[in-house]
Amino acid sequence: MASQSSLETAVIKSVNDFVVKFANVNGSGSASANALFAKSILRMGIPASSRNIFPSNIQGLPTWYEVRISESGHLGRRGGVDMMVAMNPETWDQDLAEIETGGYLFYDSTKPLPPSKFRDDITVIGAPLTAICNREYTDVRQRQLFKNIIYLGALSALLDIDVEAIEKLIGEQFRGKDTLIKPNLHALQLGREWALSALDCPIGLRLERVDKVGERIFMNGNDAAALGCVFGGATVAAWYPITPSSSLAEAFAAHCNRYRRDPETKKKRFAIIQAEDELASIGIVIGAAWNGARAFTATAGPGISLMQEFIGLAYFAEIPAVIFDVQRGSPSTGMPTRTQQADILSCALASHGDTKHVLLFPEDPRESFAFAAEALDLADRLQTPVFVMLDLDIGMNDWLVEPLACGFQGLFAQWWQRVGQDLRQLALVDPVADIGGAECVE
Repeated sequence: MASQSSLETAVIKSVNDFVVKFANVNGSGSASANALFAKSILRMGIPASSRNIFPSNIQGLPTWYEVRISESGHLGRRGGVDMMVAMNPETWDQDLAEIETGGYLFYDSTKPLPPSKFRDDITVIGAPLTAICNREYTDVRQRQLFKNIIYLGALSALLDIDVEAIEKLIGEQFRGKDTLIKPNLHALQLGREWALSALDCPIGLRLERVDKVGERIFMNGNDAAALGCVFGGATVAAWYPITPSSSLAEAFAAHCNRYRRDPETKKKRFAIIQAEDELASIGIVIGAAWNGARAFTATAGPGISLMQEFIGLAYFAEIPAVIFDVQRGSPSTGMPTRTQQADILSCALASHGDTKHVLLFPEDPRESFAFAAEALDLADRLQTPVFVMLDLDIGMNDWLVEPLACGFQGLFAQWWQRVGQDLRQLALVDPVADIGGAECVE
């Protein structure tokens, strides 16, 4: 049964400037559908910024995904939500309270809710998502997974998203798994066709194709740092899983499988070891570096706390090592998924006294890539441990950033290309000639 109640008072109307937030259950398969939503907006040339918000990685607990759409290019969280896609009954009251007056609530209306569960100052859009899934699919897991794609299809009609952009992204996402493409496209059309026939589309929040993204790319800091390690010459990674750094080592493995295999024999030219604990992982890195390899580990605050003695050994024995600290509420183990910059002193003075370490602070995924490559160079040059200080927000969230440039010099070259002419005209700096990107070891 369809439902769409509208306000007689002011309803939010905006083109290419609003916030959509998804409230889901961890492990429901919503992450890929929500990412498709954000990426399809970027494919329409509209800048967007996404943030994952989750209390833990445990299946069944709440998770949120917030997308700020801003033609002006604002990437920070704005505060307030213009449209809530409420798919988690457990957080209903909290999610409902976040919606701005005049905003929109989109929810699964298969099971009717009493009027007391809604607000009078928002537009409520109900879609029988579960009923559609139960009609189309018999497998329980398929019902759960395709429900996400069905609501994506409905949103494409409500917000006037270019459906061809979503279809193309689905083809790219499941490249090599071609049997999954057609079912996902079918689920997308199910949701879109239902919305077009049952609801007034589009609503006051609309998207119009523009050309404001340019050459910028959409990626997260952990993936960028892992790629920077490949370009920086790393051949050994040792790690122990810990949120929010685990995906850095996993991304390094994926990049190495692509770029660090012998082109003829396909033999691996790298070693990635999941150690039994953080102590073992830094010990493996030190041993590999002692034998001449460029090596690194990725961890978070609790791992840094456990690595103190080995970090001191590397410092005093003058052994190069790179440590990626993807910071969280640290070194506590009770707040693993809250972004903080809590490890600065513990890394700067890591060991048991009389040590001062090199710390690099990337501001976004672009700098995560550059600083990762530079950290490996610095560690070799200075014969000492070097820390790259990311955090959960940079590491695990996708950011819209300028194309990657390798090393500090490469970053400066890009900056100079944008503003150098203006500075020369203002006579603020002397002309700089022949600025090129820093060389990276391959």
